[in-house]
Amino acid sequence: MFNSALARTAAPRTQLTLIAALVGSGVTLTGVVGCPSVGAALASASSAVFPAALPLVAPRQREPGPPRPPAMPRPSSPPPAPRLIPGRADGVVPDGVTVFDTELPAVANLNPGLLRALRQAARDAAKEDVTFFVNSGWRSPKYQNQLLQEAVTNYGSAKEAARWVATPETSPHVSGDAADIGPPKAAAWLSEHGARYGLCQIYRNEPWHYELRPKASASGCPPMYADPTQDPRVR
Repeated sequence: MFNSALARTAAPRTQLTLIAALVGSGVTLTGVVGCPSVGAALASASSAVFPAALPLVAPRQREPGPPRPPAMPRPSSPPPAPRLIPGRADGVVPDGVTVFDTELPAVANLNPGLLRALRQAARDAAKEDVTFFVNSGWRSPKYQNQLLQEAVTNYGSAKEAARWVATPETSPHVSGDAADIGPPKAAAWLSEHGARYGLCQIYRNEPWHYELRPKASASGCPPMYADPTQDPRVR
């Protein structure tokens, strides 16, 4: 029979050990069920063995530091100036322009004597089934400068570009004193017959470039320069 006095005086852990030993030895615990003393002992022992969970401690909040100063705006650079693309008003010509298309500035702004000579030569060449086209005539300084910059890029240096394109200040195209005639068949016709009209090829490396030399009709065209860099007018 279970001794309740022993259960009351034993420590909780000892009580559990004693009860387990008695049950293991086959002792019947009469009156244990519903016995206040045994229930209290079991509850006390359980709380001793399995203590209640410790309360959770909230993490310490980090105190905010001083506010950061606002970022200074970066100075904005001015937008690049829009690139002005030359058009027909600057002497750009579309394909198929002839010396008779005076509605285009490239033709209309040519030196009047040069334009008359080109038209007369074109009429005579047409009788031989040769058509003159104006690949370039008068040019504005802006257009001439663009062509020069493109030549520097294409040829790799200003020195090499000068063999093909003059500056706006020295180009006979800007003054209206030169015309580039094509196709090659027309340029070849002028090379053979141009002096009769005072039309001369000026540069050996440009068989399309013609200018007016009025005395050529009597004495022939003057010797050609190798390229524009040899022309004292463009130095």
